[in-house]
Amino acid sequence: MDINETLNEVLVKLFRDINTIEERAIRTEEYRDVTANDMHVIEAIGTGAPKNMTTVAKLLSVTTGTLTISMNSLVKKGYVQRVRSEEDRRVVLVSLTEKGKRAFAHHKQFHDAMIREVLKGLDGEEQEVLRRALLNLMNFFEERKG
Repeated sequence: MDINETLNEVLVKLFRDINTIEERAIRTEEYRDVTANDMHVIEAIGTGAPKNMTTVAKLLSVTTGTLTISMNSLVKKGYVQRVRSEEDRRVVLVSLTEKGKRAFAHHKQFHDAMIREVLKGLDGEEQEVLRRALLNLMNFFEERKG
């Protein structure tokens, strides 16, 4: 099999498997009510300063209307809280609750393990080549997102 066939096979399989495997890794007894999509919203909100809905929606490449549906569910489940901005009462800021921060850390552990596995056995130069290749792939998708 040549490099093009190998890369095509690997990329197609990776894209197919990542969500399934990530969903399985996320769904522990403690987080049985959280989907992979929920975790990505939690990740976009992050553990720093509260964010407005528009900022979070842009990070996820979704509309604020779509995000509102996910946000309602996460607030109801106790992972996210909404607070009105002190500067502009029309602006709603979202942040993670303590439960949300624990879920964030749980999700980060999965990503950290994935990165460790990807980098295992690669020297610095090989890591740099991989980084550039993945940035190229990311740019390919960014250009086609529309």
